[in-house]
Amino acid sequence: MSERDVFEYALLRVVPRVERGECINAGVLVYCRARSFVAARTHLDETRLLALDPDADVTGVRAALRAVEGVCAGGAAAGQAACDDAGRRFRWLIAPRSTVVQPGPVHTGLTADPAAEAERLLELLVR
Repeated sequence: MSERDVFEYALLRVVPRVERGECINAGVLVYCRARSFVAARTHLDETRLLALDPDADVTGVRAALRAVEGVCAGGAAAGQAACDDAGRRFRWLIAPRSTVVQPGPVHTGLTADPAAEAERLLELLVR
């Protein structure tokens, strides 16, 4: 059996009308401290989003989701977070905010492959 490490994850939710509180899952954030790994996997179901709000800014939501992926990737795409380690980027992304794209609560698990875990969670919880 391969070595398994603790990981944390949070859903990315799209709340098109914050005052109503309705949301759809549009991605996952995965962080594994032991492997200095942080990643976001996203999938936006436009039909579901537009069912909640026919006037939703789909282009803006896609841009916000890409920005989260960029922060996770680090480097120039991460903007001000470029020099931060994986843990600081994850903690910044999971901080509560009242915007259209919001993080959900953090959960934990064990994994031997954090990248595969991100794909599994995207399939299970988002798609």
